[in-house]
Amino acid sequence: MVRSSRITCSSAAAMAMAGAGGSSSSDGDEAGEEIESAPPLRVGEERAIGSSGIRKRLLRAGEGWATPVPPDEVSVHYVGSLPDGTLFASTRDGGGEPRTINLGSGEVVAGLETGICTMKKGEKALFILPPLSCEDPGVPGVPTGSELHFEVELLSWLTVVDVYKNGGIVKKVLSTGGNRQTGDLDEVTVKYKIKLLDESIVDESPEEGSTFFVNEGHVCAALPKVLKTMKEGERAVVMVQSQYAFGEQGRAAKNQFSAIPPNSAVNIDVELVSLKPVVDVTGDLKVMKKTLKCGDGIRTPHDGETVHIRYTGRLEDGTVFEKFGFDGEPFDFIIDEEQVTVGLDCAVATMVKGELAEVTVKFEYGFGNTEEQRQLIMVPPFSTLIYEVELIDFTKEKESWEMSAHEKLEAAEKSKVAGNDLFKIGKFQRAAKKYSKALSYINEEEHFEDEVEESTKTLRVSCWLNHAVCCLKLKDFSQAISLCSKVLEIESCNVKALYRRAQAYVESYDLELAKTDVLKALELDPDNREVKLLQANLKKLQVESNKRDAKLYANMFDRTAKESDVVSKKRKVQNTSHNEAAKSPESEEALEMVKEE
Repeated sequence: MVRSSRITCSSAAAMAMAGAGGSSSSDGDEAGEEIESAPPLRVGEERAIGSSGIRKRLLRAGEGWATPVPPDEVSVHYVGSLPDGTLFASTRDGGGEPRTINLGSGEVVAGLETGICTMKKGEKALFILPPLSCEDPGVPGVPTGSELHFEVELLSWLTVVDVYKNGGIVKKVLSTGGNRQTGDLDEVTVKYKIKLLDESIVDESPEEGSTFFVNEGHVCAALPKVLKTMKEGERAVVMVQSQYAFGEQGRAAKNQFSAIPPNSAVNIDVELVSLKPVVDVTGDLKVMKKTLKCGDGIRTPHDGETVHIRYTGRLEDGTVFEKFGFDGEPFDFIIDEEQVTVGLDCAVATMVKGELAEVTVKFEYGFGNTEEQRQLIMVPPFSTLIYEVELIDFTKEKESWEMSAHEKLEAAEKSKVAGNDLFKIGKFQRAAKKYSKALSYINEEEHFEDEVEESTKTLRVSCWLNHAVCCLKLKDFSQAISLCSKVLEIESCNVKALYRRAQAYVESYDLELAKTDVLKALELDPDNREVKLLQANLKKLQVESNKRDAKLYANMFDRTAKESDVVSKKRKVQNTSHNEAAKSPESEEALEMVKEE
């Protein structure tokens, strides 16, 4: 769960949040607009916060930048007094204990929560509240119309998260964790203790914690929901209402733990001991990468870059089928060059230097439905593969922004040639990626020097056209149309672009648009054989389309005529029935009665 942003001295935002607890601003000010543009208060300075007349004087600066927000639980000392110095409230009397306040609950005088929401840990401030319009039940003995002074020290607070915003699952953070946030697919190790409201324990994890995948659930419905709001190392206590715990059924006694009665609310002490991030590499749950050890940085290998890895491949039963990179020399391969299984290739392309991961590959991205002889064994068909792989390093190519104009042109030409080679052997998807990569070096938005501009334009047009052919082969007709249209924007008489766009229009059944492109192509090149063949096919399709349309309209008219005939017959039957009813003895008797009347 994503929490609200906490910005030092954002008192307008604090006013808005405090308003959720009972008070609201009526002047329509945008939360945070006034204070975010103001410098932080210095000790001894005083400033209005918001527009409700509350003023704040900083007495001692706090630590860090974070401030509490509703529904956090804050611990404060405060002393309340009137302008003449008369005390009416104090937590410090007789060495008193600090007060715990749930922000947003309306537990304290209106305006005090607003002020607390602007404070940092350890800060001490004086808040001057405007006169009350009537005697406030939270400030007994204070006369109406009195200005209130509160000297407040914010000792600490516990972050509170209302997961569903309805009080059903409320998490109170006891200690914050690191930076890694839990995801749906992650594998987590969790220590937990589930208690009824009478403190009796009804479930508990082993001492070392329980390990499971978040999306698979565990113990009760609330626990995975809470875990998705937690970070690694975080500890919390969670109040769970019955509908998110064990519901109307409750739970029978289990092992040494007693039964959970129906409709029971529970409290859960939970610690997220560790998490291993899991990524759905291919988007269909068929290549899953679980990070065992994080690497360095954020840069991952790009297509065409050489990676240096060590890995072990095994089957689901643990049988190792190959092992490379452990004899002193790493195993090298080039990303997206089909030198390893597709699943391993895709997974390594998501890794950073130094990362260690477990990659589970379904057969569709492994060796498919056939046997495959590997280093150690023959891998059976339809096998799920499990790799433990470490990305030792990879050779980084220059980024486009690091290249000179000539280097970009050279890199684009190299990618285009690689695309042509792949196209010739029927690797249309990979060829399309090469053309796309070539275009990334020489995109039309970038300015090139005059000496290379013409060469760049020619190469760009060639890549657009070749990419369009790949899209036709891959049946991505909308993309083919888009690419050909780019060519025609700068070369309106390019016959290849007209021809290929017409092909895409035909496949998309936009026959009139296809006809327009074909006629223009023939006007430019009357003897073009491919265009003539396409025109012949187009005429055939138009004839078939006209026949279908004629049949469709004929059926529509025939159906309408039949429906009209049915309606006419119904009316005749109804009229006949009405006439016969009018001639019946009962009707004649009724008619005579009317006449007599």
